[in-house]
Amino acid sequence: MHALFTVLLGLPAVLFLLHVWFPYLRHDLIYISRQFHLAWCLFKIRRSKPTHTILDRFLDTVKRCPEKPFVLFGDERYTYAHADRTSSRLTWILHQRGASRAGDRVALFLENEPFYVWVFLALAKLGCAAALLNSNLRSRALLHCFSCCDASVLVVSAALKKTVEEVLPTLREHKVAIFILAKECDTEGMESLLDKMHTASEEPVPKFFRSRITIKSLAVYIYTSGTTGLSKAVLINHERMWMVSQFQKLVGVTSKDVLYLFPPLYHSSGFLMGLTSTIERGGTIVLKSKFSASQFWDDCRKYDVTVIQYVGEIMRYLCNQPKKPNDRDHKVRLAIGNGIRANTWAEFLQRYGDICISECYGATEGSLSFHNHVGKLGASGRVTIFQKLFISHAVVKYDAEKGEPLRDSRGFCVEVPTGETGLLLTKITKTLPFDGYANNPQQTEKKKLRDVFKKGDVYYNSGDLVTIDKEGFFYFQDRVGDTFRWKGENVATTEVADVLLMVNCTEGATVYGVKVPGHEGRIGMATVILRQGREFDSADTYKLVASHLPSYARPWFLRIQNCFAVTGTYKLIKTKLAEEGFDLSVIKDPLYVLDERKKNYIPMTQDVYNSIRHGIVHL
Repeated sequence: MHALFTVLLGLPAVLFLLHVWFPYLRHDLIYISRQFHLAWCLFKIRRSKPTHTILDRFLDTVKRCPEKPFVLFGDERYTYAHADRTSSRLTWILHQRGASRAGDRVALFLENEPFYVWVFLALAKLGCAAALLNSNLRSRALLHCFSCCDASVLVVSAALKKTVEEVLPTLREHKVAIFILAKECDTEGMESLLDKMHTASEEPVPKFFRSRITIKSLAVYIYTSGTTGLSKAVLINHERMWMVSQFQKLVGVTSKDVLYLFPPLYHSSGFLMGLTSTIERGGTIVLKSKFSASQFWDDCRKYDVTVIQYVGEIMRYLCNQPKKPNDRDHKVRLAIGNGIRANTWAEFLQRYGDICISECYGATEGSLSFHNHVGKLGASGRVTIFQKLFISHAVVKYDAEKGEPLRDSRGFCVEVPTGETGLLLTKITKTLPFDGYANNPQQTEKKKLRDVFKKGDVYYNSGDLVTIDKEGFFYFQDRVGDTFRWKGENVATTEVADVLLMVNCTEGATVYGVKVPGHEGRIGMATVILRQGREFDSADTYKLVASHLPSYARPWFLRIQNCFAVTGTYKLIKTKLAEEGFDLSVIKDPLYVLDERKKNYIPMTQDVYNSIRHGIVHL
């Protein structure tokens, strides 16, 4: 009895000491238990015969609660049953016209709208893989991305018809079947879809259409710029789709939640973390065609939103909105996303109330992700015991001058001390493979680092500079290589440079991202060399940039130089250019800035520079 009394008396002291020594132990244990539960669920899904896909999870919800709201769009309300019937009609239309069969690839060039969801479900019912094209793509970039996925069919939003017409001759030359989401179409080579909907059957699609699908079968292509070159098509199989689609379950989202989904559905954040994760939960989506900071909270109140998605810039935009008395009048309890800075995080919570911010880190093609399940301000994630045991990753020293990891005298990479910044690598194994990019073995190989810590090992190069502190918290610092991030989009510098080289007066161009006070990410800047005897043609430059690049990829600043600085192996040195940015106090070269109102590049003046520095000019 005395011994029992002693134990009970000492238990609070033990718990107190555990809390002092391991302040995040409780959070870690809860989170790790969830991770093990998800791993067990995924194990069962892998072994299921026939293969159980996200589509099957959707159909389960249709049977269980057919009238449950699935997609809310404007004043329209669509149930799970409606989505099932509509997608079945599309399935039969596409099948009967011979446009799509099991195993085919179908490219979707669509804006955020309910039919994006219906078309995806229709293709899944046929056993087809969907290639999610960025709706901002134009001309050569659009053709490049389309060709990556070997698609024979293209489904297009009505609003994007003119964009497709610009490349129609090339598509017709390759005998691509093009369907437009409209009730009529008078363009030769395009066929309307919506006029056929009212006569199409809505009978359930037999499972034998997709009977050959396995957990390793291709589900979708999602495009990413990675760290070099034009956009590349990442291969997402059904297994990987399941892995990412369980994220909402991991962070505590339930079937009762309503998710505010504004990220474009061609992004992994919008499609996997948003759409398919909600399907996995059996929840409800408020789908927005575009983000609007001024409408955001009114929408949340209108639809009783409980969960929101974000990228770092979005949270800053919301914090920059005029303050209102009802800022805290909402039902949002959880925000999931990535890229929020510590100061924005603190300001957001102070203004909009006690919202759990679930910050995470991951790459579309990568096998490693981190999640800040503790809610520590500013951290992108936390390294758990689960990840240490089952996922081999490392943070190694990076040589910014050479643009590659630093190697020791034996030729192996060198891990950085705890708390220092380095390049994040993940070991490629059978259980955690790197499938790479469709029809792009060269870029796939570039993402692999060999002989990292011993001969024969292979690691995935994330292209990200990160820090992991002594408590295991993970902090994203920056991206390396020929990519920078602006307004939530990755910009491939080589693509921008190729457009600038199309300008008649330009002989050479190098593109990089530069910091702007008060903004997340980096905005585009280019340094160009003019052809001998030519002057800078600002109007022609703007015309080509505007016609070939989406707004987020257009360089805002142009610097004119006589020659580029190069290394001994004639590689362009961008580091110094990026450091100098558009600072007039250090730049003596001619400098121009984009003026959207004048549709031109105008000379940078001290007044314009000051306006940008102080946030007066909107970028």
